[in-house]
Amino acid sequence: MNGKSTIGDAVSLFLQIIKDGRSENTARTYRNALRFFITTLEKHNIHDFEEPSIIPEQSISWMIASLKDHSISTERLYLSAVTGFMEFLFAEQLSSPNLPRIKNLISRRARKPVQRLPQFPHRNIERILHYANDIALSVIEDRSAMLRNFRDRAFMIVLADTGLRVHEACNLDRGSIDWDEAVAIVKIKGGRESIVRFSGRSLKALRDYLSVRASLDGGSGKPIASLPLFARHDRGSGKKVKRITPTTGRNIVNQRVSECLGAEAVGTITPHSFRHYFVTVVLRSSGNLKLAQELARHRNIAITQRYAHLSNDELDRGYHDIFNQSSSNDPKEQE
Repeated sequence: MNGKSTIGDAVSLFLQIIKDGRSENTARTYRNALRFFITTLEKHNIHDFEEPSIIPEQSISWMIASLKDHSISTERLYLSAVTGFMEFLFAEQLSSPNLPRIKNLISRRARKPVQRLPQFPHRNIERILHYANDIALSVIEDRSAMLRNFRDRAFMIVLADTGLRVHEACNLDRGSIDWDEAVAIVKIKGGRESIVRFSGRSLKALRDYLSVRASLDGGSGKPIASLPLFARHDRGSGKKVKRITPTTGRNIVNQRVSECLGAEAVGTITPHSFRHYFVTVVLRSSGNLKLAQELARHRNIAITQRYAHLSNDELDRGYHDIFNQSSSNDPKEQE
């Protein structure tokens, strides 16, 4: 940028760069954050028609104070956006903020996110998997309903036994799977590729589903390998083999949860719950944190470590044996 640019000009250009390179949701968040930042500056008599060079480093402290009534997640998103704006000003030589000091201010003064332990009903997921197996084996005359039963069983077993995210499972093609090696290559976060392994029961569930779908696939006129692994079987799909979406994946889980556990349980189990289940099963069976990290495709082992507490049943039992026995906690009985 050349000439005398205003804060408003700099914000507009920065947001345009974000819009061109990021998702719509990210661009919206940055717009909201920079709008909030401009409002914060105005409260301290710094206006958007002035030059960016007058923005003080202290403005980060003003921002943190102004965000105290917002959620921690909003605070962190907004501060990240404003930090990005400061870096943009520095790169464009519109201002000379002390970036290390700004990041240090945020580190010291911003609220820290509360680490939530992953919670999910382990036993209920196993009940749903048993239920899905039963409905796939039931005799039914409605062909579309039969296809949905086989698909839904395969879909949920695949989620539970591979740790795939819902969008990753929905994006699989029939040709994605190497049936002999029981693996598939999937695209994961950041555009990277990763190998996912399939259990014997997940491959069997898939073969059963694709077997009852054979005539539909054969009449599609497309190469079998290019067809989606999980297809729609509703009235709107007709004879075409259309891919299910993540929304459909979530609806599948909601429907089967409602049928198996009751309407009140809808929302307590989501497609991502099956991924939690997968990591926990690996940890309980192996006790190997590194193995769980690799199989779940977590870039940071700290993410996997959040599940470790769920695998230590011996500690749970030991703790309750010590602290939850009334006799051992009653001071009178210990005298």
